[in-house]
Amino acid sequence: MLVSAKEMLNKARDGKYAVGQFNINNLEWTKSILTVAEELKSPVILGVSEGAGKYMTGFKTIVGMVNGMLEEMKITVPVALHLDHGTFEGAQKCLRAGFSSIMFDGSHYPIAENIEKTKILVNACDVFGVSIEAEVGSIGGEEDGVVGMGECADPKECKSIADLGVTMLAAGIGNIHGKYPANWPGLSFETLEAVKKEVGDMPLVLHGGTGIPADMIKKAISLGVAKINVNTECQLSFAEATRKYIEEGKDQQGKGFDPRKLLAPGAEAIKATVKEKMELFGSVGKA
Repeated sequence: MLVSAKEMLNKARDGKYAVGQFNINNLEWTKSILTVAEELKSPVILGVSEGAGKYMTGFKTIVGMVNGMLEEMKITVPVALHLDHGTFEGAQKCLRAGFSSIMFDGSHYPIAENIEKTKILVNACDVFGVSIEAEVGSIGGEEDGVVGMGECADPKECKSIADLGVTMLAAGIGNIHGKYPANWPGLSFETLEAVKKEVGDMPLVLHGGTGIPADMIKKAISLGVAKINVNTECQLSFAEATRKYIEEGKDQQGKGFDPRKLLAPGAEAIKATVKEKMELFGSVGKA
């Protein structure tokens, strides 16, 4: 069954490793991620953006699919189903649909409004037994049409949000959604250290995990990051494997591609990406 992310992240924080959040877009992606998590005995968080939720026909559909897969695949590791960069309204819909974790991204609001909306959702999550992530300082790049410039979070504002009782906090430290440009200056560890000083033991979240050098990932984990999000790298590996399969002209037989075979190379590529990240994050064997 689905679980809140609270316990797995507290264990990760104490054990100096990070739990990977891998975003899902269809059944094949979900199956690949769960297969690797079970094989490596790693806890995992399945992320769902509101755009992906609409694509898969709605949050209730996703909950039903994931719950069914956990049972049919006999998954024994902790799995959280998490709304990624959710709106206030989207977070409420996910609570009603049966998600075990949500993110409310109020980073684009003035801090007072971010606090007000986050507080309401913290109270609701307490009732539902669901973990909640909040964000301060927008993450660079684009997420479901929302563009962030990659600003660094104000540590004092982070404390104001953390004090509301959120489970985890995403603080902008120069990280970016999507591919990192060649002139990217790197993560601001000065900001991360200042945030950590203000929020204490609260597990921190690093968005934009694709393309961050391994040494930066490990340093971020040592400074309190307990959850790292990966999406773009899965998209790229899936697309490249599928492209190669199509160009090689396999499985046509004059009838067109069998969709199950067409998607298989991409699903295998995602498995390889997830395994690599879980090993880097140190979550293998921590279920």
